[in-house]
Amino acid sequence: MVSGKYPAEMTAWAYLARVAEPPCADVIALVDQVGPVDAASAIRNRAVPDGHEPVLAATAARHESDRATEDLDAAAAIGARLVTRSDPEWPAWALLALGQADTAARGGEPLALWVRGPARLDDLATASVALIGSRAASPYGGHVTQMLASGLSGEGFAVISGGAFGIDGVAHRAVVAAGGVTAAVMACGIDRDYPAAHSALLAEIARTGAIISEYPPGTTAAKHRFLTRNRLVASLSGATVVVEAGRRSGAANTAAWARKLGRPLGAVPGPVTSATSVGCHRMIADGLAVLVSDVASAVNLVRPDGGGDIGRGRAKPTDGLSAEQLRVHDAIPGRGGVGIQEIAFAAGLEVPAVRAALARLDIDGLVENVGGQWRLATG
Repeated sequence: MVSGKYPAEMTAWAYLARVAEPPCADVIALVDQVGPVDAASAIRNRAVPDGHEPVLAATAARHESDRATEDLDAAAAIGARLVTRSDPEWPAWALLALGQADTAARGGEPLALWVRGPARLDDLATASVALIGSRAASPYGGHVTQMLASGLSGEGFAVISGGAFGIDGVAHRAVVAAGGVTAAVMACGIDRDYPAAHSALLAEIARTGAIISEYPPGTTAAKHRFLTRNRLVASLSGATVVVEAGRRSGAANTAAWARKLGRPLGAVPGPVTSATSVGCHRMIADGLAVLVSDVASAVNLVRPDGGGDIGRGRAKPTDGLSAEQLRVHDAIPGRGGVGIQEIAFAAGLEVPAVRAALARLDIDGLVENVGGQWRLATG
């Protein structure tokens, strides 16, 4: 795995990004302990430190396939880059909840992300809203999506979606037309135009925004990869808005991830006779999503203090927090510490959502953990 063309650390990251089907917590754990270069060498030589034996099974099928240089060449050929956990633009706080929430088998943080386009990941995660929905969008759904996407773009938000037909495509096109920033999180390599009919749209997204994937160049789309991808759409976004969704759909899966990660979730109501709005109506009726009917209500998911005035300075430390983050903050007493279960009870939230919110509050310096107890920061 020696290559003079790229730095040893970058070559190691590229090897690790392909050596196991992402996300792979075992690979990340090894990298965290020994660094990317030694981790790549240990996996390739099948000689890992004690306690990391599970990584051998996770990488058994691919450890001999070293395409690091080829992958980096393929990325460079289309103006793309590999962003790793050691890079300044890595959106650490946005992805942190993936490692702390009670995630399912397809959960966990990504090891690295391939990015095609000028938009930085940390900037995207700072002010963005995901607009998602049915591939078979109705005229109503398309109209609402266009309104929300162009409006959010005008308010200074990036719009994140999945590059698919239907709601995704309408959202991306509306932002491009408005001269804003949009990002497509893919279930294939960044060099694959999927769907093929969106090749021109994807090129436009890459010109001004970003195409993002944790899959190395050349990777084909697969059903399980769409489900895995959905967690990244939710985690990279400050809030998720479902415009249209059936009872069971990919959009509903992304919405579930937003809830699990403690991100604000909104849903657009539709005609009661529309099958493509059944999922949205269920989320609203069950109290899982906030009703979104215009740009202001979408912005309010991310900025519950009123707003769409992106350029103003913060009046107080808690400005800019989501509604759930504020509830968690307010559930912590002014004196003394309190456990997660007690916070969850006081805030009326599930434990995974509380953990995700605490991670954000901790990063913002608003709370601190002392001996397993959470308390308001004193500094």
